[in-house]
Amino acid sequence: MKKQKVYKRKVIVIPLIILFLIFAGIQFIRPVITNPPVTGDLKVPHEVQTILRNSCYDCHSNQTNLSWYDKIVPVSWFVAQHIKEGRSGLNFSEWDKLSPADQKAKLWESVNQVSQGAMPLQSYTLAHPQAKLSQKDIKVLQNYIWSLRVNNKPQDTSKIKALNDQSKELKKVENSVKIPKTPNGIAYISDYKNWAVVSTTQRMDNGTMRIIYGNDIAIKAIKEKKISPWPDGSILAKAAYDEIEDEDGNISQGAFKQVEFMIKDHNKYKKTFGWGFSRFKTTELIPYGKRADFVIECMNCHKPMEKNDYVFTLPIRH
Repeated sequence: MKKQKVYKRKVIVIPLIILFLIFAGIQFIRPVITNPPVTGDLKVPHEVQTILRNSCYDCHSNQTNLSWYDKIVPVSWFVAQHIKEGRSGLNFSEWDKLSPADQKAKLWESVNQVSQGAMPLQSYTLAHPQAKLSQKDIKVLQNYIWSLRVNNKPQDTSKIKALNDQSKELKKVENSVKIPKTPNGIAYISDYKNWAVVSTTQRMDNGTMRIIYGNDIAIKAIKEKKISPWPDGSILAKAAYDEIEDEDGNISQGAFKQVEFMIKDHNKYKKTFGWGFSRFKTTELIPYGKRADFVIECMNCHKPMEKNDYVFTLPIRH
């Protein structure tokens, strides 16, 4: 009987010792997490800066402040990856490297993700509850972004002229023999303008509006409430236009700026969340990105929307 007890104890203790030794050993395989120099920090009101530092800077700046449990392997492996991805998508410590227009756009996108609850990541706030944003914090950020909005001039003649001038140019490119393609091989789809409208959004930071279109498969999925996940073959097109405001404050679609496509194929685009990303800019439909890895930027932006199958804009009911 005594021998059995000793044996049972060994069966429990020995694996625990082995696990402890493995755990202790992997602590020497820690990723290197450095804080490069700050080249140009974000300049915003103190209240806004405090919120961003508290909730965003650990992953989106060169001023990461690690907690003791962030340094423990294997947690530190995930932390290092989060910081790498966070800095590549948005780095407040290298704010001077962005043009004023891109700075506004990044802030707008960030506050949009915060407002939808996509950021900070839930996995991060569970371990760092102090980073969770209150409704008051979100309101402060929203008010600041609103203060940066572009005020449209009623009957802006330059925007009206741009709208009138561009139609022929756009049709010329669309009808050309060579269809533009992004570096990852996705071709421009001129037919998207005939698709049903899924939703619309406004960008107050640059005075533009977005119209999101869906192909037949996407619209069918919306009607049947089968968009979590979206079925293969779904295509969403987000076209950006100038906003033209009349004297009564009514907003209408102005000149074309760019169009982005998301194409669902969970096998073909397995490495990019099951979606193929592409973007074509100006009336010349210039493909975005110099290399196929431009999609990393798209993935970093859409990753927080994992619960919505990586799609930001919720459809208007059809």
